[in-house]
Amino acid sequence: MIKKQKSQFRFPKSVLAPVTELLKKTLVKLEKRKRTVAREDPFLDTDRVNDNAATDVEADEQFGHAQVSAIKTEIDRMIVQTKKAMTRVKIGKYGMCEICGNMIDTDRLVVFPEAIRCTSCQKKKEK
Repeated sequence: MIKKQKSQFRFPKSVLAPVTELLKKTLVKLEKRKRTVAREDPFLDTDRVNDNAATDVEADEQFGHAQVSAIKTEIDRMIVQTKKAMTRVKIGKYGMCEICGNMIDTDRLVVFPEAIRCTSCQKKKEK
């Protein structure tokens, strides 16, 4: 018995070249933003350890550190997502949902070129 292979759509190289460049630029911007945000962490100030700061100052530092940590975590998530999209371009699976294998809506890819899941699979994952 011959197995029927599912036909897979692939974007032409002429379409993928600008997408690849956009993803590379996005990655550079994200890494730069991560370094900038990291420098804003109030916990990096070595004088704060020796300082007997008032409670409100300590709370501000704690809040600032938590805020920087949250932003860095989100940037890290975006970096991973961008790298995954770049990998999918290289292996010829860009534009195909990594979960169901269906095409990701091109409108979604235009707005969010890092998308690796179709809208319905993304919604299921977020639940």
